[in-house]
Amino acid sequence: MTDVFDDDLLRLSPAIGYTALVLVALSTVLIGIYGLRISRTTGDFYVASRTVRPWWNASAIGGEYLSAASFLGIAGLILVSGVDALWFPIGYTAGYLMLLLFVAAPLRRSGAYTIPDFAQARLDSLLVRRVTSLLVVVIGWLYIVPQLHGAALTVRVTTGLPAWAGPLAVVVVVCLSVVTGGMRSITFVQAFQYWLKLTALAVPVVFMLFRLGDAGLPVTAGGSAFTADLDTTADASLYGTISLVIALLFGTLGLPHVLVRFYTNPDGASARRTTLIVLGLLSVFYLFPTVYGILGRIHTPELAAAGAADATVLLLPGRILGGTAGDLLSALVTAGAFAAFLSTTSGLVVSLAGVVSQEFFKGSVRGFRAAALLSATVPLGIALLTDSLALAGSVGSVFAFTASTICPLLLLGIWWRGLTDAGAVAGMLAGAVTCGGAIAATAAMGADAGDRWVWLGQPALWTVPTAFLTMVLVSRATAGRRPASTSRVLARLHTPEPR
Repeated sequence: MTDVFDDDLLRLSPAIGYTALVLVALSTVLIGIYGLRISRTTGDFYVASRTVRPWWNASAIGGEYLSAASFLGIAGLILVSGVDALWFPIGYTAGYLMLLLFVAAPLRRSGAYTIPDFAQARLDSLLVRRVTSLLVVVIGWLYIVPQLHGAALTVRVTTGLPAWAGPLAVVVVVCLSVVTGGMRSITFVQAFQYWLKLTALAVPVVFMLFRLGDAGLPVTAGGSAFTADLDTTADASLYGTISLVIALLFGTLGLPHVLVRFYTNPDGASARRTTLIVLGLLSVFYLFPTVYGILGRIHTPELAAAGAADATVLLLPGRILGGTAGDLLSALVTAGAFAAFLSTTSGLVVSLAGVVSQEFFKGSVRGFRAAALLSATVPLGIALLTDSLALAGSVGSVFAFTASTICPLLLLGIWWRGLTDAGAVAGMLAGAVTCGGAIAATAAMGADAGDRWVWLGQPALWTVPTAFLTMVLVSRATAGRRPASTSRVLARLHTPEPR
């Protein structure tokens, strides 16, 4: 991991960074220790004994879902790409509508601990379970790496420490929280961190808008923030836009750290209420990164040319306000950014630890803790050996991969009785090979390859249908392998619980 930014351009007082990071880390660890007091059983560690109420669970989902891509990346993309980047917050939020309609309640009624548990229960196949477990781990690691890159950027900008310090700090704090209290502990941590992130973005925006108004400075320099002279990239292609929306909508359905949250609800009705609340929380949150991006296009356009667009949220309060007020609000934003890395990474580590522990450590509490350490240290090594890409763009690639692998398994597994184990494995592998190959080819050819070959840079439009079609065709060709328990399992998934 290398430092690629201009020190003079990206300079905040180190005291701001150290204070914010230490306070967030301490609060995270202390809340995690509090969770340890009530985490005793295996159920507490894996699914919080299925007793998390909708508001708590929705806040925790918001905490883990709003990652580095949401907190820093969306504003950076708007700074670089203008109105084309608005599809990201729209897609991130609309994906939860898909969850509400198709997945939330049936998944909770399945009674499983993890996605591989669901896959095995639905298809009665150990092979399906193994393939699903492998894909969940790969998705989790791919998702954690951008969080650690975001932490590297934040610590670099706010403290001047080497880039490796940020990822290392995140992994240490996350491991302490997850190992001590598991899912029940992390629920408290993530719920707190959602509201911290919302506050960290909303309060500086209010002060910045008041300052611009009091100083007689137009918020958008007297015109639109998306004028042609500020556009630094060509207009997005229709293909690229449609493919991105498909990736975000369908990718949300297969995110392991989000799906495991629905296992913590008491029942299917609670899972649906949780999802409705999440839609509201996300809609409110995404207003603020959008405002940062618009303000950044007017007041910090030089960040785009410097390749530091993801630092817009961190630097904007200091640029517009200055003085003590700018320092204090910069500290608040820094705290929110660090909370974003911690909450998303902790959710991913919990979901991965559940899968790895079930597969390799017999599902015990001791095994969960060992799996958590393994799940966090592998992506740390990857992050330290790689350079950061645009945060929202890199997370978008993970969504495309998830939409091409886990999503077809869940949708067809829940809603189509004709799915077979052979079809599920073939479809997931087809999606993994095609989408993974496109992502790898784009990375190998360089940063601008996705712009030159948009079908590789945004592969979801053809890889998601490939996965679904393969799953359906192979299942029809192997209809004799349909499990005898299909009707019973589907009845459980779709029968509402008695009130």
